Amino acid sequence: MHAGGGAWRAVRAEIRRRTSLKVSLAVVALFVLMTAAAPLIASLGGWGPEEFDKSAVDPYLGGLPIGPLGGVSAEHWLGVEPITGRDLFARVVHGAQVSLLIAFAATAIVVLAGVTAGIAAGYFGGRTDTALSRLMDLTMSFPSLIFMIAMMSVARDADRTLLMILVIGLFGWPGVARVVRGQTLSLKHREYVDAARVGGSGPWRILARDILPGVAGPVIAYTTLMVPGMIATEAALSYLGVGVRPPTPSWGQMIAESVAYYDTDPMYFLVPSVCLFLTVLAFTLLGDALRDVLDPRGSRT
Repeated sequence: MHAGGGAWRAVRAEIRRRTSLKVSLAVVALFVLMTAAAPLIASLGGWGPEEFDKSAVDPYLGGLPIGPLGGVSAEHWLGVEPITGRDLFARVVHGAQVSLLIAFAATAIVVLAGVTAGIAAGYFGGRTDTALSRLMDLTMSFPSLIFMIAMMSVARDADRTLLMILVIGLFGWPGVARVVRGQTLSLKHREYVDAARVGGSGPWRILARDILPGVAGPVIAYTTLMVPGMIATEAALSYLGVGVRPPTPSWGQMIAESVAYYDTDPMYFLVPSVCLFLTVLAFTLLGDALRDVLDPRGSRT
């Protein structure tokens, strides 16, 4: 009736079959662990994200790190920032916590709002469908990046992390809602749904027990593909200077600060850039695999 245990067995078989998915899952697990335990992991290197180490930079060379590869040593595993001497390992780990926390929280808002609106529009139809569909169209018609930059620039005194979560989530839900609406339209006339309706089940019981499990597979696949986009959006806003404020680290902010040193200290640029690239790539590969298994019809369109 629903794609349940069989679908997840197929997902596990697909992961076992493809080495790229195993590596992607390991990368995702690593960065999720960094997000959950950033202070503990950063403490392994012996430095905090805001601790200055003036002995690691050369004041006579414009504050460039002392030593090869941007100051990589037993004391500073990934090197240090120019001028300040702050430990890059500690800042990258704490940056992962900020960047991924924003991405995951924004994705949760998008999925919750999108699934609710999509199921309501698809199942109830009529005026409900018309109103929600027009709201989807209106939200998607906004130039979202420009609007995000404007909102982040105006709200200077707000909690930047919370504001970014809300602003990014505001523009993402219509895509999920459209996917869920289409799935709901195809499910609400299935035999088991009609049988539940004839048996006296109310609409909310039908939505919870029959419709929602039927749309779960495509939503999970879509969510996994959405996370890298959220990570990239946070990085772009921080890169443009309207994201989280220093000294709170984020990958986008670190990349923006490192651009001035890409030729004299390439490690400063490469470390956060490689982390961002690996995370986005790993989530994208996982999302593609989940979509192929959980929503094969959608992967062909």
